[in-house]
Amino acid sequence: MLNELIAQQLEHGLQELLNASETARPEGLRIVIEHPANKEHGDYSTNMAMLLAKPLKRAPAAIAQELISKLQQQPAIRSLISRMEVAGPGFINLYVDWSRWAKQADELELHVGSSSDKVVIEHTSINPNKSAHIGHLRNSCIGDTLARLMRRTGYQVEVHNYIDDLGNQLADTVVGIHRTTIEGDFPRFGDFCWDVYAEVNKAYKEQPDLQLERTRVLHELEKGGSSIAWTGLLVAERIVKEHVEEMKQFGIGYDVLVWESNIVREGFWSSAFALLKETPVFVQETEGKLEGCWVLKQEEHHGEAAEFHAEKVLVRSNGILTYTAKDIAYHLWKFGLLDKDFRYQKFAEGLYTTDPKGRKKNLGRADTVINVIDHRQEYPQAMVKQALLALGYDKQAERLKHVSYGVVSLSRDTADSLGVDVSDGKHSYPMSGRQGIGVKIADFLAHMEQVIDSKRSRKAGLSSRAIAAAAVRYYLLRFHLQTEVVFDLAQATEISGNTGVYLLYSYARACSILAKMKEDTASRNNDEREGFAGLNEQESALLRQLAYWPETLDVAAKELAPNMICSYAHELATLFNHFYATCPIWKADSAKRDSRLWITSRFKDTLQDALQILGLPAPRTM
Repeated sequence: MLNELIAQQLEHGLQELLNASETARPEGLRIVIEHPANKEHGDYSTNMAMLLAKPLKRAPAAIAQELISKLQQQPAIRSLISRMEVAGPGFINLYVDWSRWAKQADELELHVGSSSDKVVIEHTSINPNKSAHIGHLRNSCIGDTLARLMRRTGYQVEVHNYIDDLGNQLADTVVGIHRTTIEGDFPRFGDFCWDVYAEVNKAYKEQPDLQLERTRVLHELEKGGSSIAWTGLLVAERIVKEHVEEMKQFGIGYDVLVWESNIVREGFWSSAFALLKETPVFVQETEGKLEGCWVLKQEEHHGEAAEFHAEKVLVRSNGILTYTAKDIAYHLWKFGLLDKDFRYQKFAEGLYTTDPKGRKKNLGRADTVINVIDHRQEYPQAMVKQALLALGYDKQAERLKHVSYGVVSLSRDTADSLGVDVSDGKHSYPMSGRQGIGVKIADFLAHMEQVIDSKRSRKAGLSSRAIAAAAVRYYLLRFHLQTEVVFDLAQATEISGNTGVYLLYSYARACSILAKMKEDTASRNNDEREGFAGLNEQESALLRQLAYWPETLDVAAKELAPNMICSYAHELATLFNHFYATCPIWKADSAKRDSRLWITSRFKDTLQDALQILGLPAPRTM
């Protein structure tokens, strides 16, 4: 990576300055190479001189000039950097000679990431009580893209989908199946359960005593073996199959389904409970409103909000486990910290599920755990980390990562179309399974397919459904993770601008150009790249973006930020289309044509890499 090369050479200069002045390296000092927002300030920039001003007791501008002098002595830098200058109070701005970079690009292509570490990524984890909606799909798209990103950057990755088959939501659906009278022609069982779940929650308000039945069902689900427990299992398994098949349409897959019931019935929680009892922070309350509850005490208080107070409870006074309790046991297993293991049965092609009658497999035992869960679950995730710390597993607690993201809500127009009362004039409205309000994934994909099909003049290449799935996936990925996505049906079905469809068309265009020359690897020999002399603005801008790809990959993986790949890919496609519109290929002289074909080939390969990480197809024709 070009930024690493610059950083390495700066490191040499830094050490020489420190040695010459007999100054110890300041604690925490690290070299940061940035891309200036204004291209007039160079292709790379660093504030290293300003950080050295205090320990060296010298003016930062003088330090910057000395660092530049040392950089100019390095052959690797001289061969790529055309100009270096001191700017402002002491910034060092570097300007790359992109014609030289292009001639050396293959040699500069460094492997991004290298690690023997195993990463377990948990995502999706939808309650198995009804069809999935687009909010669930955002979680799955983020998680699957992170799995692809971590694999691409050298990690061993294992993907889990946690199935909460002992929770209130499944219990509500089981109660509803027995106590409501929903009828109709439903395309899927999950759609039937969607209406059942909404209906039973309405019944709870009209018949409060009905909630006692939910408590009874929860006990039966946890105990297992009864007709109620079997009903819950059959409902959950059928809906999970529908969820897995639905996600497959978006290129989303898993390695293993971990069922909550197995964690409880096979003693994983019992083992975790025994460990926690040995710590001073896990106690059974003997008085007050939490009397009889087993509680994980906090060292830092988040306030007296009811939701925070309740989340400290791991075992309720009636013996029912909270979600957090089971999650703690699950994470101890994920890190290989329990003396127990699951067995597995095949659930679908390439997918296993925990099953006590199955066989052993080498799953779990992660070095790092990444959980993709929306921001509302920040507190329970903190409790899992606190439990690890209480047990002395500091390293594992440090390597437990919560990828938090904003929820998906409905725009006013979309909510209105679903029958929501929007008379209060709010900007957005939450989806609510209890009220049956939301946009099902299957319905949205079918609608998007119709939109794509109606706008296609040619039907060659990818199917409209495949393009629709790519468009939906990109739409949910391109937002910053912490952004609340206000889903508007009209906006979400746009296919121009910053969309997945735009990226696919850009890739297909590059393939078409290269196919026309019947030479997909055009002019890769460095000696034939004479046409790089005298690059124009569009060529230089595109080469700059291509050079930034390894750095973008590296940063996106470290920050667990898939939206960075979206931003990069969109800018890359935009620059390529500007390049194509302003830089003739066929009418250029032989040398310039070869260089522009090489740029096109490099663009195609780079965008294909980005599309693969984003889980989008790379079509040769559209």
